[in-house]
Parts: sequence; structure tokens; C-alpha cells
Amino acid sequence: MRNLVIILGDQLDSKSAALDGFDPQQDCVWMAEVARESTKVWVHKARIVTFLAAMRHFAEDLKKAGLPVDYRRLEDPQNQGDFIVELEAAVKRLKPEKLIMVEAGEWQVREDFRDAARRLKLELDEREDRHFLATHADFEKHAKGRKQLRMEYFYREMRVNHGILMEGGKPVGGDWNFDSENRKSFPKGGPPEHATPHAFPQDAITQEVIQIVEATFPDHPGSLADFDWPVTAEGAQQALEDFIAHRLAEFGEYQDAMWTQEPWLFHSRLSAAMNLKLLDPREVIAAAEKAFHNGHAPLAAVEGFIRQILGWREYVRAIYWRYMPGYVEMNELQAQQPLPKFYWTGETDMNCLRDALGQTLRYGYAHHIQRLMVTGLFSLLLGVRPQEVHEWYLAVYVDAVEWVELPNTLGMSQHGDGGLMASKPYIASGKYIQRMSNYCAGCRYDPGQSTGENACPFTTLYWDFLIRHEPRLKMNQRMSLQVRNLSRLGDDQKWEIQEQAQSIRASLA
Repeated sequence: MRNLVIILGDQLDSKSAALDGFDPQQDCVWMAEVARESTKVWVHKARIVTFLAAMRHFAEDLKKAGLPVDYRRLEDPQNQGDFIVELEAAVKRLKPEKLIMVEAGEWQVREDFRDAARRLKLELDEREDRHFLATHADFEKHAKGRKQLRMEYFYREMRVNHGILMEGGKPVGGDWNFDSENRKSFPKGGPPEHATPHAFPQDAITQEVIQIVEATFPDHPGSLADFDWPVTAEGAQQALEDFIAHRLAEFGEYQDAMWTQEPWLFHSRLSAAMNLKLLDPREVIAAAEKAFHNGHAPLAAVEGFIRQILGWREYVRAIYWRYMPGYVEMNELQAQQPLPKFYWTGETDMNCLRDALGQTLRYGYAHHIQRLMVTGLFSLLLGVRPQEVHEWYLAVYVDAVEWVELPNTLGMSQHGDGGLMASKPYIASGKYIQRMSNYCAGCRYDPGQSTGENACPFTTLYWDFLIRHEPRLKMNQRMSLQVRNLSRLGDDQKWEIQEQAQSIRASLA
């Protein structure tokens, strides 16, 4: 054999650079399902099924296209459960002259394959991942000479470089973003009428994977009763078309809004398909931009959606590779509290957390504000060690791969990097959740109270966070108003808040 082409579970791209120059007469694709990828964190069953079902469908497509595929299934008796052990066995069996792969999306996985190639005394041809619009070199060029890195400036540069929502060298509509028109809460009656997302019936391959996962990982968190994720490129395309047709127009206005028992609202559900490389971000951006130009969706909605992909998604990947491997160990706020056990069960008397966690455990999904301003906010205010928060997010969401999840969680959500990802901690009291949702209606806690039996834990911990970190926060211009509000509290009130906050921590330790 000439080349053994390695394809990982988040590299299911038919246009992958790893397949450039592939000769079916001399080369072979190698893929493996290994238990360790589901056990290094306690992975949600829906996430395991999404990956494995997508891998099996992709392998079948390759075979139909005439490519030889050496595929190790999870249930194979000889499966050793580890990528590198399986690779070494495959090399011994197939005797390739060279290994080829697209750069892994996780730093440690990349290092493991590099080490294995050295031990096997084989050349490893690592190729750039063309799925992304910005290369590592592009970001280094952007970062050179800057004292601070901020997504907004990177995003503007990407818009210009790729000619997206641009007109005559200027942004369409005259502004780079339209958040002043977006991020509204729902009216009192709740969300306006909206279509249910396109359903994806389980075919025989997916049904088989579900049975295998239930049997192999019975104690893992989450449910598969409602499994409904696209696991093929065709399905991902259908999901894109459904979003553009039915939800994009209202996405911008309500992208931050939350409502009880409404998991999908106006969100796209495309992140998992993109992160597995079943869907090219260029296609997603082009479809959204076309919807604006043909009058199907307003500019504010389209720009807000494109910014999540062209801006945040590309930016977090760049931050990940620029600062790994040390990034994962950062803990700038010295947070040491353990993650509350109810994150794995959803059993809490706080309505907002019960709903967001219950939804997460049921579907493997929560939208960005549920992640940032409910589950993430509570762990930040509580003072949870950011590495535990990171491992939880990596485990429970179907779209989680480390390059995108880690900077969003440890950096943006938990401020563990001290401001590399985001210029300020994203903190708020329970009043924010009350404003953006109906979660507080009927909850036993009052978001307007910081002390006493009915005080909202979010509000108590919000003021406690400001008190504990006041010296640091005073230095941050974006936090000046929130810090100044501390002056409204007397010493006795501050003491009562801190005592109640400590009691909350003790009860959750």
C-alpha cells in the first residue's frame, strides 16, 4: 500500500485535503470507532450516536464512490478502544509507505498521531483543513503587532477578505453589526408562531448505532428517545434549507430569547453538522446572504447569523491553536468550586437551570444564551473550577469538539483566560434571565432579591462575584457601571450577601 489516509470522526468532508491525489489502486482510507473517545469525558449518548452514525454513513459513501476503506467498528471483538493502538495494528496489517491526514481538531489528538508516526517510522503528511475560511497563517498575520485580540476586528477583516455582505468596499447597510436591532425578548404571550425544525427519521445504520450505544454505554448521561440529528451531508443540506426557509428571518431578533419547553425556537441546529464537516460553512454563509439579497430575511438577522460562523466560529478556532496546550489549564479567577451534581441530572429547584439542563440531557442541545447566561453564568458566579465546566460542556453537547468548545467555555463563559477571548466577564443577576425568558414565572426564587429565603441564587452570587473580584473589575472599563453599583450596598448588606453566597457554595460542594 502506498498511502493510509486517516479520517477522524470530525473530518467527514468529501472534499477533504486528505483525499487529494487518492488512488484507489494504491491507497486506503482508515477510520476507527474507539471507546476512549466516549469515556475520556462522560459523553452524552446523543453525542456518541451523532459521531458514530455520521462516520458509518460517510464510510459507506466513500465505498460507493469506489474508495477502499479499512473501518474498525466499536463492537468489533478485536477493537482495542484506543485510536493509536488501532492505528498501529492497521499499519502492521496493511504496511503503508506513508500516513496522510488533515490536521486534527484537538491538540492532544494531533500530538498523539505525530508521536505514533515517529514510533512507526512513517512519514505523516498533515494537510491543512480547507473547511475553515481562515488558516493559521491568516490569523497570525491578523494578530501581529496587536496588543489585544478582539473578535470584532477579526470579523470585519474576514468580511472584507471574503467579500461577504460588502458593497463598494463598505459593509452592506453602513454598519458592521446590527445588534441594536437584535437580541430582544419575547412578548408576554411568548414566541411568535414558528415551524418545527425538519425531522430526520432514523435509517437502519442510525438505528443500529443507537442499539450499540445503549448496550455499550448504558450509564452515560442523556436520552436517545428523541434522537433527531442529521448524520449525512444530504441531511445537513436539508437542515440548512429548512433553517433558511423557516427561522432565519426571526433569528436575529430573538437569538438571545429563552422560553420554557422551547428548545429550538429560531436557531439553526447546524453547528453539529458543520463541526463534523458534513456541511461547508461557505455554503451556510452563502445561503444566508442570498436570503438577504432576495428579500427573504432582514439584514440584521442575516448579519447576526453570519457573524456567528464567519466571526466567532473562525475566531475561537484561531484562539485555540494560538494558545494551546497551556490554554486548557488557565484559571485566572482562581475558581475552585466543584461542578454541582445537578448539572448531570437537571434536579434543581431553579426553574431556569432545570429547564436548560433538562433540555441538554434530553437532546444534547442548548442554544448559545442558555449555555452562556444560564448554565455558564451560574458556574462562573458560583466559582466552579473552569476545567470541570469545560469537561461538562465537551461531554453533553452533540456539537462539542475541543477547538470550538474550550475557548467558548473556559474563555468566554468562565473568563478563565483572563480576557484573551472576551474583554469582560459575562455576568448578570437573575434579572437578566427574567428579562430574556419566562423562566422566573412560578419559580420559588425572586430575581430582585439578593438575600433572604426567597433570594435568587443568581442574584446573590452576582453581587458576591462583584465583591470578591472588585479590585480586578475596577480596571476593566466595560465593567465600570456594574462595579459602581456596589457603592449602593452598605457593609452589612455586603456581609449578608457573602454569607448567603457561602451557604449556597457549601450546599453544592
